[in-house]
Amino acid sequence: MNTPDIAAAASPANANRYAALVRLLIRHGRSDLVSGADLDEYAVDDVPEVGDRDQAEEFASDLEAMGPTYIKLGQLLSTRVDLLPAAYTEALTRLQDTVEPFPAEQVREIIEAELDMSVRHLFEEFDDEPLAAASLGQVHRATLPGGREVVVKVQRPDVRETVRDDMQVLTRLAELADSKTHVGKRYGFAQLLRQFQRSLADELDYRREARNLVKLGELTDDYDLLVVPQPVLTHSTSKVLTMDRIEGTKVTDVGPLGLMDYDTTSIADQLFKAYLKMILDDGFLHADPHPGNLMLTDDGRLALLDLGMVAVVPPRLQGSVIKLMLAIADGNGEEAALVLAEMGHPLEGYDAAAFRDDVAHLVSSAVNEGPEFQAGTALMELSRMSGAHGLRPPAEMSMIGKALLNLDQATMHLDPDFAPAEVISGHIHRIMASGLKTSPGGMLSAALEAKEFTTQLPRRANRILDTMAEGEFHLRVDAIDEERLLVVMQRIANRVVLGIIIAATILGAALLMRVPADHKIFGYPAIAILCFLVAVIGGGTLSAWILVSDRRIAKRAREAKVKHAPPR
Repeated sequence: MNTPDIAAAASPANANRYAALVRLLIRHGRSDLVSGADLDEYAVDDVPEVGDRDQAEEFASDLEAMGPTYIKLGQLLSTRVDLLPAAYTEALTRLQDTVEPFPAEQVREIIEAELDMSVRHLFEEFDDEPLAAASLGQVHRATLPGGREVVVKVQRPDVRETVRDDMQVLTRLAELADSKTHVGKRYGFAQLLRQFQRSLADELDYRREARNLVKLGELTDDYDLLVVPQPVLTHSTSKVLTMDRIEGTKVTDVGPLGLMDYDTTSIADQLFKAYLKMILDDGFLHADPHPGNLMLTDDGRLALLDLGMVAVVPPRLQGSVIKLMLAIADGNGEEAALVLAEMGHPLEGYDAAAFRDDVAHLVSSAVNEGPEFQAGTALMELSRMSGAHGLRPPAEMSMIGKALLNLDQATMHLDPDFAPAEVISGHIHRIMASGLKTSPGGMLSAALEAKEFTTQLPRRANRILDTMAEGEFHLRVDAIDEERLLVVMQRIANRVVLGIIIAATILGAALLMRVPADHKIFGYPAIAILCFLVAVIGGGTLSAWILVSDRRIAKRAREAKVKHAPPR
């Protein structure tokens, strides 16, 4: 891929973005990415030294100061424990997504432009003072005609354009880093950025969040202590989201005395069971259930808020997570390591034996915790261990671990005596059943394949028997690449033959030294000196050919490995 020169392609506005990124990379010890990606011209001399200060906290603060795109990027990176040290993921988890609100006049203009009606006709009451303001939008209290109390989430003006420009800069930098730096080739920044771009595009489309609210409401319908605000679809677009207003208090703001007014044991139990069902049965993951997104309502229930970040857990990964949790519950570290190896993508330097030993130790330690065992903590540690050993886990694995870790924190705040291990053990049969279930579509597909097999089997069997009877049966086994093997053997033979010829030339020249001759060079027979020169030139040429061809072969092998690497 030919990446355009940054200096030629960058507009003045984007040049400032490149300079800000360069300062960030140098400030936090990644100057190798700057020089490797040819961004030295954007480096500045006034980059402060971080010294012994908390670099992780400074990294989070720097991202926060760079705007909404980088705030969301930091929140995504907080889930990638396989890529960043623990101090950084913890600092990014606390990244605050609060900014100054934009004027009420702009709020009303956006609402009226999106819904094609004046605010006074859309709402019986509309509070111009925002309840909260974040990097992508802000929320206002309102009342619909008829008295239904709602909140209106309005997207910030020009935020999509800002995100688009930031993504252009980040994409170009990621492509350069992947092609020109070792760390980029190892971690695949462009692929990580594509995942982030999809997640951010989903958050910028409030229609998708409205569908997520409806979906989550359906999935938690059987749990009477859980409530999800439902959207008002007639008053919602891609930039405006109107949903039920739920009065209550964030879980983090309720102290131990306040929690005594709620049935926190039942709430924590239902919350954990609902998430297990969603992840392992339905493949739906509310990726950010941290305590700040959970609210205790005035009627004694728990409200699940902020459905902007949602991930789909594919059936293949559901089955792997079920097997992994079963292995952890049984204390089978070797099985857990095998499951993780099947899920992940091994990088250069991956040591399966060392990874298996460390996973076995971690699993045994987790089992010994007994009732204090936390599934989220275990999955996050396994993801971190995979990254440390050169095994890149799928991105959804880290998100599941992060979601369960946040869930552990919320349930522990609600009920310090809550034991996730007991809930998992109590649902082990249902979890196994969910891993064995087959969808109607899958059953139909299997039936069609069985039908094709039974109808085609007699004809195919007859063809095989006929060819065997006529002596025309051939069995082909592609164990090795014969053509490439012949090429390699030919190269080896050519090198050996040339080496023998050069050695024979040197030996012949040495023997000719003793033969009397009329023509001499430096007192030696001219024919002998000529043979020596031919041998030296031939030896040098052979050495150069070997070095160049070996480097070319190694480069092609690396490119083929990257090209055919399975997606994460």
